[in-house]
Amino acid sequence: MAHPISAFQAAYISIEVLIALVSVPGNILVIWAVKMNQALRDATFCFIVSLAVADVAVGALVIPLAIIINIGPQTEFYSCLMVACPVLILTESSILALLAIAVDRYLRVKIPVRYKSVVTPRRAAVAIACCWIVSFLVGLTPMFGWNNLSKMRRTQEPNGSQEFIITCQFETVISMEYMVYFNFFVWVLPPLLLMLLIYLEVFNLIRKQLNKKVSSSSNDPQKYYGKELKIAKSLALVLFLFALSWLPLHVLNCITLFCPSCQTPHILTYIAIFLTHGNSAMNPIVYAFRIKKFRTAFLQIWNQYFCCKSAKNAPGSTTEAEQGN
Repeated sequence: MAHPISAFQAAYISIEVLIALVSVPGNILVIWAVKMNQALRDATFCFIVSLAVADVAVGALVIPLAIIINIGPQTEFYSCLMVACPVLILTESSILALLAIAVDRYLRVKIPVRYKSVVTPRRAAVAIACCWIVSFLVGLTPMFGWNNLSKMRRTQEPNGSQEFIITCQFETVISMEYMVYFNFFVWVLPPLLLMLLIYLEVFNLIRKQLNKKVSSSSNDPQKYYGKELKIAKSLALVLFLFALSWLPLHVLNCITLFCPSCQTPHILTYIAIFLTHGNSAMNPIVYAFRIKKFRTAFLQIWNQYFCCKSAKNAPGSTTEAEQGN
């Protein structure tokens, strides 16, 4: 029988729902903007759409599953494992999308003349597909055997049934060795460090080009690299917010694994979880304030489908429009 929800759990659920209500519409707006605006159809924005899809799934799928895990229902081991794995898939998908964006920005400033012939829509689509395939393989690794089932069977008495019934919690089914050695040390930390190096090189290349073009008084290349600098800064901010949101939880996982006797306050764990889920709501805000093309597309969607819709449907509005024509 399920335990009644405590006041603390109710507060946790309320915050998670609030994050989901911001994340899902915001990222759907990002996808919508790219779909309707031709200026947002290059490879970078395709990778941004892939990132937005992962963020929509965090709000629509991962957060509801996290709420279920927080309540701790009694369920079969592999059913709980299936509930825990989506967040691993989507985290890896976000990291690989950010890496693809970083590589794309690097190519734009390194080979601006040959960029369009190298980064074709077909190649961008293949890269996105590869990112998602790798994400599923990494995120579903616990389903293939790297989990806590054998450890639990050694420590618990068999119940005489083929099914192994447990209280569903993330740490109960997911191995901390997997989370630290494989997930963090192989698939999170190295890509983040690689992206840091890539963006440092991007800024270095842009500044060199700007200095060179300023001295030769050529305005068009200066405008191109100036625009690239602004976009690179915005996307580097997205990367920084992702790292800021996810590293605390991974640090807590390292403490759990390497210092089993250390007691981590539950409030820190919840704050770290809120940061990871809240990151899915941050990107649309960054795009709106930092990237003019997105801001223009968002305003266009708002004016066309929301703000002026009631005015268009109001009695007499057609007549007024006709008279204006």
